[in-house]
Amino acid sequence: MAARIGKLLIANRGEIAVRIIRAARELGLRTVAACSDADRDSLAARMADEVVHIGPPQAAKSYLNVPALLEAMRTSGANAVHPGYGFLSENAAFAEAVEAAGHIFVGPTPHAIRIMGNKSLARETAARAGVPTVPGSDGVVSSTDEAVSVAAAIGYPVMIKASAGGGGRGIRVANDEAELRAQIVVAQAEAQAAFGDKAVYLERFIRRARHVEVQILGDGERVVHCYERECSLQRRRQKILEEAPSPALDTETRERLCASATALARQVGYRGAGTLEYLFDDETREFFFIEMNTRIQVEHPITEMITGIDLVREMIRIADGEPLSLRQEDIAIRGHAIECRINAEDPDRNFMPSPGTVSELFWPAGPGVRIDSMLYPGCAVPPFYDSLLAKVVAHAETRTAAIDRMRRALGELRVEGVRTTRLLHLSLLDEPRFHRAQFDTNFLEGWLASRQPPAATPR
Repeated sequence: MAARIGKLLIANRGEIAVRIIRAARELGLRTVAACSDADRDSLAARMADEVVHIGPPQAAKSYLNVPALLEAMRTSGANAVHPGYGFLSENAAFAEAVEAAGHIFVGPTPHAIRIMGNKSLARETAARAGVPTVPGSDGVVSSTDEAVSVAAAIGYPVMIKASAGGGGRGIRVANDEAELRAQIVVAQAEAQAAFGDKAVYLERFIRRARHVEVQILGDGERVVHCYERECSLQRRRQKILEEAPSPALDTETRERLCASATALARQVGYRGAGTLEYLFDDETREFFFIEMNTRIQVEHPITEMITGIDLVREMIRIADGEPLSLRQEDIAIRGHAIECRINAEDPDRNFMPSPGTVSELFWPAGPGVRIDSMLYPGCAVPPFYDSLLAKVVAHAETRTAAIDRMRRALGELRVEGVRTTRLLHLSLLDEPRFHRAQFDTNFLEGWLASRQPPAATPR
């Protein structure tokens, strides 16, 4: 590849930092792990060529500390940074600061982050690209009376959504005008507190909605899609299990959905990896664009498994000035893949986080099984960050075979020292409605509420 990136700093932690280091190493790049005090002995720190300390455990003083990260690049000699997901990955100001310092940001342009990272601006951009959006307000609503007028036009129930929101936060549902008038004030206050921006907009609330997202890659000129993922199994709007492709879509719907995603990405001259999220109405068979994540996604491995494309490698190549190495006609779906997120949480205690030290670890292996993780025997699971420990991915020729393979893989998995969500996933895999793919974004929380407390069993 062209010798622009010489040394890559990873401005992240956990399994995604490990994933980026592996991709960079295959490209012949030296890596620098930016680590907080809590991650000095992490797997990423052990694997990287160099480690730079960026601050105390608190994310605001380390992984969200832009001056510290820029200083880490200066002292290490890194001339590029990969932000992973979360933290500063969708922060346009950080991307601008990196480029202003003469470095390379492995991701989209600051302009694309700013446009597509703002939900109301993204909706307006989608409309210009001819991409269907959920009926709602034309951008931000400026007053309660305007919100009431919009809701009357699109019909109740409606969602009040923070324009600068993300990760399922900043969303409230109103079933009538009285609820809307009461909830919008609360939603604006929550948005201001969480995101520093009180702007909200409205969308029609779809009762039986699936969350389907399309993976795209662009080099600023050309855009291709890598098909879709089914992400409807969520708890408190946080994904638990994902699969690709979506079992809900027929071929014609899939083609229209993916074509709309590439059209929207072309509209902003998109560069790098990105994901366009849609609501799919199980009743009307309509799909609506809701937002774009201008970064790599947690669940990217299932797309890699069904397409054979290394998305992180492509991100780095594109940032290095290389054109897309893929043509749309070369990308095909091969089989089915499922990802289970193994979190350090106790499902029997309302998913209470379970930090600690991993005393014993055994990973599943065999055909079609992939593990993306930051764990090793004896490693510490700190209490300061997201609870994701690992992603277990199973790939097979059919969805049924992938379910069977995942069940086998989770049966082999052993993590001692912290509680995990392994048994929860095994129960979900045995659920008949999951086998029949009869679920929507409300399914998992209802299923969890209906479960009887399990008998005491080994973790």
